Amino acid sequence: MYQIENSGSIISTKNRSRWLNISRNVLFLGMTSLLTDISSEMIATTLPLYLAFSLRLAPLELGIIDGIYQGAAALVKLASGYVADRWQRHKEVAMTGYGLSALCKLGLLGAGANWAALAGVTLVDRIGKGIRTAPRDAIIAASTPKDQFGTAFGAHRALDTAGAMLGPLIASALLAFTANAYDAIFVVSFCFALVGFAVLTLFVKNRRTTHDMIEGSPAKVKTIAPGDVARLLAEPNFRSIALIGGLFSLTTLSDPLLHLNFQRSLNFGIELVPLLFVVVALIYMLLAVPFGRLADRWGRSRMFVLGYGLLMAAYALVIAPVFGMASLPIYALLLGAYYAATDGVLIAAASAALPDHLRTSGLALLTTFTSLGRLVASVTFGALWGAQGSPFAIGVFLAGMAAVVALAAWRGK
Repeated sequence: MYQIENSGSIISTKNRSRWLNISRNVLFLGMTSLLTDISSEMIATTLPLYLAFSLRLAPLELGIIDGIYQGAAALVKLASGYVADRWQRHKEVAMTGYGLSALCKLGLLGAGANWAALAGVTLVDRIGKGIRTAPRDAIIAASTPKDQFGTAFGAHRALDTAGAMLGPLIASALLAFTANAYDAIFVVSFCFALVGFAVLTLFVKNRRTTHDMIEGSPAKVKTIAPGDVARLLAEPNFRSIALIGGLFSLTTLSDPLLHLNFQRSLNFGIELVPLLFVVVALIYMLLAVPFGRLADRWGRSRMFVLGYGLLMAAYALVIAPVFGMASLPIYALLLGAYYAATDGVLIAAASAALPDHLRTSGLALLTTFTSLGRLVASVTFGALWGAQGSPFAIGVFLAGMAAVVALAAWRGK
């Protein structure tokens, strides 16, 4: 996908952005994600409150819809990753995913208050996310030297998270000025998604990634088969990353479920819940690049496990907010730092362990495991919450995470 001037570098200096010395492709993909995340988070941060407080859904129903949001992307990730690697069309596959998600914002206009229709639109939107994620991350990896993967993915996640911070603010402003007209949020969300799609289409370059230029001519692209993707799990380094990532995802609660339970524990006004998304995103944005650089130097796997230690502390605070309202900023700091230490870092670790010509497929395989794990986690949590109460449910997940942290530390990964 990217031609380079010699076999000793991945991208030429003249094609690199002055900002943080990342490639222009990484910068433009970051801008695409920023705009797309503004669009997505305008919906994501208001929909849970609507479902919980307006439609009065039961905990299990909340868990099912949240599970769809977290795990539906797994349905297509492997297929999209394989197609992108097989035909070397990473940008085109990513465009398909971004375009599908953009159209779903208009689909919300027709769903109204029908929670089943909302779940269906959410499913299609998440399928779009599943299509685009691995090809996008493969483009980032192909644009960056391996020893700078943590920095590049941290920079991308910082821009992505800036969108996650701005989205709820824009949605809140629209609700305030339009007398809670959700249709206005859907239309404006579609506009942001459309601009993000345009940035990807016009500015991100699509060149071969599997081989460097040799004497001015591209090497022949290696043909891959489905069996090649399956055999990635035979590689010890990647298998360990996939195993640990999948196990951790089974113990990971989504932000909407966690925030709603924290609100119940502290009994603060529900109008503060969207602000939690903003504050967590701000902290994540500020820490993503420093934590990415630290991961490159200290060890990506160590940083990843440390991040889940921070999430364990956040879970404990939801169960027992011992500092009263002062627990609120502590909780936000822990959650934002957890994302900075894990999100881009896991992808950076996997990217470094995968061969170039199968990187997209490998990342799709990894994120399929984590997406399915989060789907199971959301549905399980909803069932436990309805049967035993949320403190018990969170306690079960905390104990499970502690076991996985101990396993990861023991394996040295």
